[in-house]
Amino acid sequence: MKRRTLDVAIEKLQLKAPFRISGYVFSDVEVVVVRLREGGAEGRGEAGGVYYMKDEPDGIVTRIEAVREAIESGISRDALRALLPPGGARNAIDCAIWELEARLTNTPVWQTAGVDTPKKLLTTFTCGADEPEKMAAVAKGYTQARAIKIKLTGDPQLDSERVRSVRAARPDVWLGVDGNQGFTRDSLERVVPALVEAKVSLLEQPIARGRESDLDGFRAPMPVAADESVLSLAEIPVAIGRFDVINIKLDKCGGLTEGLLMAREAKRLGLKVMVGNMVGSSWAMGPAFVLGQLCDVVDLDAPVFITQDRTPSLTYEDGYVFCDEAMWGSKVRVPA
Repeated sequence: MKRRTLDVAIEKLQLKAPFRISGYVFSDVEVVVVRLREGGAEGRGEAGGVYYMKDEPDGIVTRIEAVREAIESGISRDALRALLPPGGARNAIDCAIWELEARLTNTPVWQTAGVDTPKKLLTTFTCGADEPEKMAAVAKGYTQARAIKIKLTGDPQLDSERVRSVRAARPDVWLGVDGNQGFTRDSLERVVPALVEAKVSLLEQPIARGRESDLDGFRAPMPVAADESVLSLAEIPVAIGRFDVINIKLDKCGGLTEGLLMAREAKRLGLKVMVGNMVGSSWAMGPAFVLGQLCDVVDLDAPVFITQDRTPSLTYEDGYVFCDEAMWGSKVRVPA
C-alpha cells in the first residue's frame, strides 16, 4: 500500500492587468498545483516554471508523473534533488514535502529549515514596463509600498525617463530596477547616470544569460543582482566578480531545499541574497517567505497582481508581507 497520494493539476491565475517585462507581456499565468496526502495531513506546492527556459506547466506535469511512484513511496527531499533537475517540477514536489512533513510532525517548516521565528518582511512592489507616466501612476497607486522595483527594457533613453518619472512620483521609497536581460554593455553604461540620479539601490539582471562576461570590468555605483544568470546552486560561481547579489527563485532552483542551500552558500562567498518569484499565488509565496528570512532583499508581491488569491492568503500591510503558519507550513490547519 502506498504511503502517500499525489494529486497534480494545472490552474490558471488571471492577472489584474497585463504585465510587461523585457521581451514578454503576460495577461495570465498557468501554474501547477501539487497536493501530497498522508495520514490525514496534506502538503501543498505550486510552481509556474521558468518561461525563458521552456519550463512550462505541461512539461512540469509530465516530469512529475514520470516519477510518481518514487514520490508516493515517500521520497525524501534530498533524494528528490538527485531525482529531478532544478525547475518547476522539483519545486512543486519539494515544497509539498516540506509542508506535509511539518503537518505530520507538528513542526513548523521554518524550524526544520533552521531559520529564526519568522518576522514580517519588507517587500518590493513591481511596476511593469510601460510609458513613463503610466509607471509613475502605478507607483503612486502603491500607497503602502516602502520599496518599489521597476521593469526596464534596455532602451537607455526610455528607461531613463521611466526611472526619473517613478522617482519623481515616489521620492520616499527604496527603488530598484530590473533589466530582465534587456541591455548590452553599451546601453547599460548609457542608462547608469539616470539610475544614479534617481538614487536606484539595486540593478537586477541587466545582461542576457550566457553573456555574463560582458560585465567584466563593469563597476556599477549600486549593487548588481543576478537573476536569470544564476538558476541553481551549481551556477553560483558565475556570479563571482560580476554580481553582488543572487536573486533566488524557487521555480528556478527547484524548491525550498535548494533555495536554503543557495542562500547559505552565497553568504559564505560574501554575496548578498534576494528572494524573488515567477508569479503565483500565496501557496507559491509561502515557502519563499521562509527563505526570505535569510535574505537581504525581498520581492514577494506576486499575489497582489492576480484577481483571486488563495484563502487564507499572505498578509500585505504597510509595505510588509507576512505568512502565517496556518496559511502554509504547519500542521495547525489541514485543508478539507
